[in-house]
Amino acid sequence: MAGIAPGFGGLRVLALESRRAPEIATLIRNSGGEPLVAPALREVPLESNAEALAFAESLQRGEVDVVIFLTGVGTRALVSVVEHAGSRESFLAALRRAKVVARGPKPMAALREVDVPVWLAVPEPNTWRELLAALDAKASEQPLAGARVAVQEYGISNADLLDGLRTRGAQVTRVPVYRWALPEDIEPLKAAVNAVARGEVDLVMFTTGMQVVHLLQVAQDMHLHSAVLTSLTRMVIASIGPTTSEELQRHGLAADMEPSHPKMGFLVREAAERAGELLRAKRSSEYPDR
Repeated sequence: MAGIAPGFGGLRVLALESRRAPEIATLIRNSGGEPLVAPALREVPLESNAEALAFAESLQRGEVDVVIFLTGVGTRALVSVVEHAGSRESFLAALRRAKVVARGPKPMAALREVDVPVWLAVPEPNTWRELLAALDAKASEQPLAGARVAVQEYGISNADLLDGLRTRGAQVTRVPVYRWALPEDIEPLKAAVNAVARGEVDLVMFTTGMQVVHLLQVAQDMHLHSAVLTSLTRMVIASIGPTTSEELQRHGLAADMEPSHPKMGFLVREAAERAGELLRAKRSSEYPDR
């Protein structure tokens, strides 16, 4: 590995982005990498929006104290669901009366679009830990004990967040708006699984924990789960941030790096800067006599 040039230097880089697949492929290529992009996610609206509509009605009756928005996509989807039910303006008016928490810049931007003020913006890296700590810091203004808290969810529930809120005495209502599914066309993802299993990838980038889940799910279906896990331990694993790194840990994997800011551009640039060094260290520890 001694000949690796600055940047990716021709390393084969797997990304599992869906909506921003062309963008990440360009970033990798411009940073000297050979991109392999295989979308791993599809956002699917829930067949029934009963929970979302029930939440909207409770909010308008003044029965919700704090609303936590976890994603920009989910925030917009919730507004859309309520709009289809014909109560958009009364819903937004009620939301403006509640204490609104935005987990990061994406829900913040979505709330700004509908003129909903944010009471609490969660600092980077925007995990459930920062969210709970930020709420704790505002306890004099809004104690969680006895508070009625609604949490807009994104695909899967965050048990740590929900447990942390309940431990603090909050009455928690989950508001699922959409869930994650595999792409309708999983052939690119199956090709990526094969490439990883054969050791044809040098570095993989995960920008959400569900990419980890779906990559390994497809590997399991292809009877390549063990081979993929083994290959991943020999590759550089770049994670967008702590939440994604925690999902990797659940599967016995460790992130080799996280960017200084949990954004795709930072991830690609900083991975390119460190890829050669990380890969050399990883492979030299695997083959110490070489």
